[in-house]
Amino acid sequence: MTEHEIAGLGPAFAAYLSRYRSCFLQKRTAAHFDNYCRGLPSDLPRKTVEPIALEAGTAVRTLQEFLTTARWDHPHMRDLLQRQLADALAEVPTDTLGTVGVLDETSCRKWGDETPGVQRQYLGCVGKVDNGIVTVHVGVAKGRFQALLDADLYLPQAWDADHPRCLSAGIPDEVRYRPKWRIALEQLIRLHGNGISFDWLVCDEGYGAAVPLLRVLNAVGQRFVAEVPVNFAVADGIDGPTQRADQRLRASDAKRDKRYRLAHQTVQDSVWRASTAKVWVAGREYLLMVAINEATAEVKYFLSNAVSTAVEQLLAVAFCRWNVEHSFRLAKQEAGLMHYEGRDYTGLMRHLILALVVLGFVATQTERLRGEKSAGDSGAGLPGVKPALRDRVASSSGGTRKAASERSHRLSPAAKRASDEIPQETAA
Repeated sequence: MTEHEIAGLGPAFAAYLSRYRSCFLQKRTAAHFDNYCRGLPSDLPRKTVEPIALEAGTAVRTLQEFLTTARWDHPHMRDLLQRQLADALAEVPTDTLGTVGVLDETSCRKWGDETPGVQRQYLGCVGKVDNGIVTVHVGVAKGRFQALLDADLYLPQAWDADHPRCLSAGIPDEVRYRPKWRIALEQLIRLHGNGISFDWLVCDEGYGAAVPLLRVLNAVGQRFVAEVPVNFAVADGIDGPTQRADQRLRASDAKRDKRYRLAHQTVQDSVWRASTAKVWVAGREYLLMVAINEATAEVKYFLSNAVSTAVEQLLAVAFCRWNVEHSFRLAKQEAGLMHYEGRDYTGLMRHLILALVVLGFVATQTERLRGEKSAGDSGAGLPGVKPALRDRVASSSGGTRKAASERSHRLSPAAKRASDEIPQETAA
């Protein structure tokens, strides 16, 4: 970035924040919003109320009240953010994949038992069961543009069954336990209402195992590539007997099949072999794909309703999941997404939404600055923000490489659950 571009970020951020003035009834509340949002991307080691307040010269108690009890409309703020990102996505040039939505979750260790939703549960951030909270998100990637679009707290069943505990944490009665896939589905519905739709949807096996989610996606004509667990039940015919995915297609099938090279710009290329088969799940035909990484022997299973799409395209879509992993790292490290320290549900949700607002600025400004650069200056962007890098997937047997997915690194294998077996949800 040039000195001129750096100098322009301050006024650009102020203009960006001014778009949300309709969420506030009072100017002083809007001023706290400005201070909080300026604190989130700062170099503070912890982006919590106290250090942000002290840095801004505001009373800590005042900023705490801004998050928890002040009258302002954070659901409206989330809607505004999504509509603005819808406009930004419309301006991004379309590539061979189009707009790819990513369903995923992130987590954070928490000590104590008063943070809303905290309990011992599987936390991907540490790869094991530990004490913490989990939030569900939808991310988006289009070309080199990427952003987080939504965030909701996952409320465990133990919390839902303990009304006094929920009351103490300020959790509204309408916020109940919902499976994570249902939270993600509600987010997709909200995004559609705010003008965001996807050419493809991808998710990990925690969501791919939810047959009701797949049914809904089919009903609305949403193409997807979902990772599924090895024990996912499939059949060879509409009324045929079921078998596990790893029995219908084995890793050895992929080893004998075609090779596909994922070319990375920052690390060594990775090579995957993949094999596919037509299968039936809950009365619907799908394409099951098994892929194995030649270097690491990592095996992944995917299910797609785009049964006639080429394997190269499906692999490109499937590995777009790296985008949300990068977004989570950026959100946690640069915008303090999971830094909230408090006991109030409204405060937690407002913190999450404010972090998304800040990340929205990063996404749109990165795209703007990238567009102002010459073709040879591909590293342009905001300080501390890693630019998304273009991968291409091609058959290693030769020929012209086709545009595919973006990666800045190899897709990190998901932390293994206890047995790689996730219950397949069959009830709506």
